[in-house]
Amino acid sequence: MVNQVLKTHPPLEKAWLFFNWASELKGFKHDQFTYTTILDIFGEARRISSMRYVFQQMQEKGIKIDVVTYTSLLHWLSNDGDVDGAIKIWKDMKANHCNPTVVSFTAYMKVLFDHNREKEAAKVYKEMLQSGCSPNCCTYTVLMEHLASSGKYKEVIEIFNKMQEAGVQPDKATCNILIQKCCKTSETWAMTRILRYMRENSLVLRYPVYLEALETLKIAGESDVLLRQVNPHFSIKGGNKDEKEEFNENTTTDINSVIDGGLILDFLRRRNFVAVDCLLAGIVNKNTLLDPRVMSTIIEVNSALCRPSAALLVFEYSVKMGIRIEKTAYLALLGVFIRTNSFPKVVDIVDEMVRAGISLGTYLGALLIYKLGCARKPDSSAKIFDLLPDDQKNTVTYTALISTYFFSGKVDEGLKMFATMKSKGIRAALGTFNVILAGLEKRGRVSEVEQFRKEKKNLQADGYTQDIDEMICNRLFAADVVS
Repeated sequence: MVNQVLKTHPPLEKAWLFFNWASELKGFKHDQFTYTTILDIFGEARRISSMRYVFQQMQEKGIKIDVVTYTSLLHWLSNDGDVDGAIKIWKDMKANHCNPTVVSFTAYMKVLFDHNREKEAAKVYKEMLQSGCSPNCCTYTVLMEHLASSGKYKEVIEIFNKMQEAGVQPDKATCNILIQKCCKTSETWAMTRILRYMRENSLVLRYPVYLEALETLKIAGESDVLLRQVNPHFSIKGGNKDEKEEFNENTTTDINSVIDGGLILDFLRRRNFVAVDCLLAGIVNKNTLLDPRVMSTIIEVNSALCRPSAALLVFEYSVKMGIRIEKTAYLALLGVFIRTNSFPKVVDIVDEMVRAGISLGTYLGALLIYKLGCARKPDSSAKIFDLLPDDQKNTVTYTALISTYFFSGKVDEGLKMFATMKSKGIRAALGTFNVILAGLEKRGRVSEVEQFRKEKKNLQADGYTQDIDEMICNRLFAADVVS
C-alpha cells in the first residue's frame, strides 16, 4: 500500500517525507519495492546524488537489490549522461548473480545505442537471445529506432514485419516513434507501410506526430488520404477530387461519418453544445456509424460537464449500432449518473460493460454496490453483484452487498448473504464484522450482536493476517457504516 501511494507520483519533497514517515510506523519496514520506487522518483527528477544515497541505504541496510532496481539505476544514470555509471551498474548486477530479464536487456541496449556503442549493443542482443529471453515489443522498438536513426529504413521494415511473424504486434507507441523518425528524414515509403499496419489494427497517432506527418507528406507532394484514414478523429479538411475518391474507395468508414465526427470534436472544443446536439440528432436519424473514439470523447466531455441526456443519447446509440466505446467512456457515464442519482441507468451501463468484456474490478464493483446501498437500492446492488465475474465475488464485494441490505433494513437478507459468503469458503474480514455489528445494533438485535462480536474477537485472537481483498475491505468498512 505504501508503494502504491508512492507510485501515484506525489511531488518529490512530499514523496520523501512520506517515505520517511512510513519508515517510523510500528511494524512496517521498507522493502526493495518501496526503495526502488523512491529511487525512481529521484531519478526522474534528475536528483542523481539523492538517488545514489537511496541506493547506498539499500546496500547498508541489507535490502534485497533485484533486477528492477538495477535496471532503474542504469536507466536514470544514462538519462543523466553518465553512460560509464550505467555500464558499471550493469556489470555489478551480473557480478551479483542477478540475472537480467528482457526488460533489463532492452534498457541496457537502449543505453548503448543512445551513446553510439552499436557493437556492444549487438553483443547484448545476442546474449539476450542465448539466455532464452525472447524480444518483446519494446526490444524491437529499440532496435528499429536505432536503425531509423542510422537511415536504415529497409532494415526497419524488415524487423517490423518479422516481429509480427514472431507473434509480437507493434503497439501504438512503436508506430508513433517510427512515424516520427520517418518524418525527420522524409522516408514517406516507410511511413506508408507503417500507416497501413495502423489502419488494419485500429491504431492512431498522437496529434503532434499526426501534424508532423501531414506536413511531411505535403512537402513531399504526396497524398495524405491514408494518414487521414488512420486518424479519423482529427478534423478532416477538404482535399482535391482525386483524393476524396481514393478515400471513398479504400476506407471502411463512410466519408460523411468522418466529417461528422471531425465537426463534433471541433464543436466540443469550442463548447458549442447546441451544434453538437443538432449534429448528433442527425447522425442518430441517419444511422451513421461514428468512430468509437469519437463516440467515447463525446460521452466523456458531456459527462464531465454534467450533460447526462447528451451522454446517454450517444451511449444508447452506440449500443444500438454495436459500436464498442472505450472503458473511460463507461466510467464517465457511471460517474455522471451516480452524481445525478439515476441509479437504474448505472445498472444498464454496467450490464453493457460486461457484455463488452470490460471488467469493473473488485474496488469499483464494491464501491458501486455500496453507493447503491446508500441510496436504498438493494435490488440494483444485487444486480451489479450478479454481473461480476466469480473471481470478483470476494470478501470486499460480498461485504458491500451485505451493507446494502442493512442500509435498506433487510437484516435477514444481509445475514443470509453472510451465510452464503461463508458457505463458499470466502473469509470474513474485520470490515465485514463492522458492517454486521453496526447493522444489528441499529436494529436492536442484542443477542446476535454479542454472537458476531465474539466471532470478530476470535478472528483477531487467531493472529489475523489479511490478504489484499481483506485489506481493501477493512479500509472501506473501517468503522460503523450503517446509518
